[in-house]
Amino acid sequence: MKKFNINPVTLKRWRRFRRHRRAWYSLLLLGALFTLSLFAELICNDRPLALRWNDRWHFPAWRFYPEDTFLENEVFTRPDYKQLREHPAAQGSRFIFAPIPFGPYETIAPESIPGEPGVELHCLAVPGMLAVYVRPDLTIARIDGRTFIENPFALHNRPLDELLPVSAQLSTALEQRFANHAAPHMLDAQIIADSRAVEISLREFAPRPAPPRTVRIDIRDPAQLLSITEIARLGIEQEILPSFWQQLSTAQQAYIRKRALDSESPVTSPLEIPAGGRTWRITISTDVPRWPHPPVKNHLMGIDSAGRDVFTRLLYGLRISLSFALLLVVSAMVIGSILGGIQGYYGGKTDITGQRLTEIWSALPFLYVMILLGSVYGRSFGLLLLCYALFNWIGLSYYMRAEFLRLRNQPFVEAARALGLPTWKIMLRHIFPNALTPLVTLFPFALVGAVTSLAGLDYLGFGLPPPTPSWGEMLHQAQQYRWAWWLITYPSAALFVVILLGVFIGEGVREAYDPKPYSRME
Repeated sequence: MKKFNINPVTLKRWRRFRRHRRAWYSLLLLGALFTLSLFAELICNDRPLALRWNDRWHFPAWRFYPEDTFLENEVFTRPDYKQLREHPAAQGSRFIFAPIPFGPYETIAPESIPGEPGVELHCLAVPGMLAVYVRPDLTIARIDGRTFIENPFALHNRPLDELLPVSAQLSTALEQRFANHAAPHMLDAQIIADSRAVEISLREFAPRPAPPRTVRIDIRDPAQLLSITEIARLGIEQEILPSFWQQLSTAQQAYIRKRALDSESPVTSPLEIPAGGRTWRITISTDVPRWPHPPVKNHLMGIDSAGRDVFTRLLYGLRISLSFALLLVVSAMVIGSILGGIQGYYGGKTDITGQRLTEIWSALPFLYVMILLGSVYGRSFGLLLLCYALFNWIGLSYYMRAEFLRLRNQPFVEAARALGLPTWKIMLRHIFPNALTPLVTLFPFALVGAVTSLAGLDYLGFGLPPPTPSWGEMLHQAQQYRWAWWLITYPSAALFVVILLGVFIGEGVREAYDPKPYSRME
């Protein structure tokens, strides 16, 4: 059996990397996070890991079972296992769920959010305002507007002093207008029934061709205007609401209770209820959970705008981001190594032609190509990986071309040619292992770049199709719901940690491959 030997130079570089504590711990932490995300179904899942039904074990987390398998109802879609657990036929069955029983695509049921929904009454007093039209004999012609008196229509054709005291100032102002004389704006304070203070105003009057038949008197209730300001500022006026409720009749109270308890929407249409000489506008609000929802018990990182658990989406998004980045970087390095190695090894016309074609290819607009292919074939993980790989190899090919140009005339390469080895074997077994330095040192930084690129495309809406768990899509939600701080905090923190760990690893690899680690500029 052939013994596996490690090159002493490679072993020395590995030990040098291990001595760089920050890079070594970053590699361990990033590897642990990625490994954890690979087993996300065992941690976060809305399907049971194991299910014993009718003395038979099923494993819904890894295998599809139609609903007919359990209930024999000829329904061949995937069942809701949480509802199935409450079904009467589930008596004696055993469900084993993951520690976090929420899936990345599952919409949380509002009734599962801790806290009992309540009902609130927002009461606003409708402004009391009257427009009273009086004749020259000071009788009331008509009354318009919202009223704060019980029966304004009974005062039609009645003397004005039955509605409010006629002061000397008001009497003089009315005489001037009926005499068709110019009169300024008048504002007066009066006391009407129930000892209520009101404001009486007459508009500025200019002479007309004929004296007016009626004059308009505007009456306002300042107390109602003040109560509107207080209630609007406080939301629910705790001091006013009990006394207001006592002023309602039994039928009015029953009607409001019925509207509040039967309300299926978060906010019903306002009700207008007369009480205590005022008209009250009542808005019924039911305190039901709305998405996005801040962190609560069982959802420590909150809920997004579609009612999905944020931590679950973060964990699955980590797996997708790192898997995409690894596949992209490896594919780009393979393509870049092949094309750059061919150009560097053969040189001459092959090198010139390859360089010009590479420049032409790099001039193509990647985003436009991505949008075009996505509109034709639809967005998918494979298409996004293919488009990125077709453009991401260009920079790496330059480094590999330079390494092959440097190594192709080395003595060990000349000796291999003299021995008659084929070209592919010389390139693959003799030159390529000695040209790995750029690939290894650039790998962590390329990985970080791929993660941020995927997040950026998802943020712009050109990345993975919804509802795929994605950090960029969560950041896009955070822009729409700027008050939802958990939507920006946790995805940004996860992206920051992954980028930081990748940079630390790249820093350690670069120092490990530095041929002069102790040199310094004098």
